[in-house]
Amino acid sequence: MSPSADDQRLRDLARLRRVRDRIDRDYAQPLDVAALAREAHMSAGHLSREFKRAFGESPYSYLMTRRIERAMALLRRGDLSVTEVCFAVGCSSLGTFSTRFTELVGVPPSVYRRRARSTEGLPTVVVKQATRPVRNREAPARDVHLA
Repeated sequence: MSPSADDQRLRDLARLRRVRDRIDRDYAQPLDVAALAREAHMSAGHLSREFKRAFGESPYSYLMTRRIERAMALLRRGDLSVTEVCFAVGCSSLGTFSTRFTELVGVPPSVYRRRARSTEGLPTVVVKQATRPVRNREAPARDVHLA
């Protein structure tokens, strides 16, 4: 790469990190790739391609993973219904939320919530490690047990 190409790549990486940071911070807000791309001064297609190249998944997939991670914490807490958790993490469709949750975690949110009760008393770090979502539809097809 030429020095100017290297400089451009570094600028693009800085913009991609800002997009990722925005997703991490504002995951519960309505976010879409087109709006994130405008803020990063890129086209939506370019943002998606470069984000995936830099971080291994699309911006939408990254956003949904953040939302599911937060949903898992709220479901473990046990004081909100699945529907309340869905809306609390920024999802507007219970069906999409449940489908994506099941893809990433391996069980539906209602089952996860019910099983999370059995982890009471375990250190949080153990529960988080055992229940970490898997990315890109890699959740095991088998029945996952939390405890």
